[in-house]
Amino acid sequence: MNTIHVDVVSAEESIYSGEARFVALPGESGELGIYPRHTPLITRIKAGSVRIEKADGGEEFVFVAGGILEVQPDCVTVLSDTAIRGKDLDEEKANAAKQAAEEALRNAKSEIDLARAQSELAVLAAQLSALRKFRKK
Repeated sequence: MNTIHVDVVSAEESIYSGEARFVALPGESGELGIYPRHTPLITRIKAGSVRIEKADGGEEFVFVAGGILEVQPDCVTVLSDTAIRGKDLDEEKANAAKQAAEEALRNAKSEIDLARAQSELAVLAAQLSALRKFRKK
């Protein structure tokens, strides 16, 4: 069976490391699907969920708040400041943070405040979407 080694790493810790049959994640220009022996690639990724089809047939979901993807024929590396295992996502906490970001957006006094709030809101919307995907599986 063909597999590819996958590492998902946050600023604090290694979130996932193991063999996989397939990896799907949100590229900057659209969804990326990676199989073993993929052409080498380095690109930015958007906030969203990384779906890893493990060698044993199971699936692992990881939320990333953007980052960098490196693909080699036998290895995939996802580097993100923030990465959270699907099972560790907290919907209540994410909804509270989203409400705070919406409030910050309404109260933005400068373009920098507005951009910061919009960015935070986009990441939280992606996190909630990833949470819904994880809950469906």
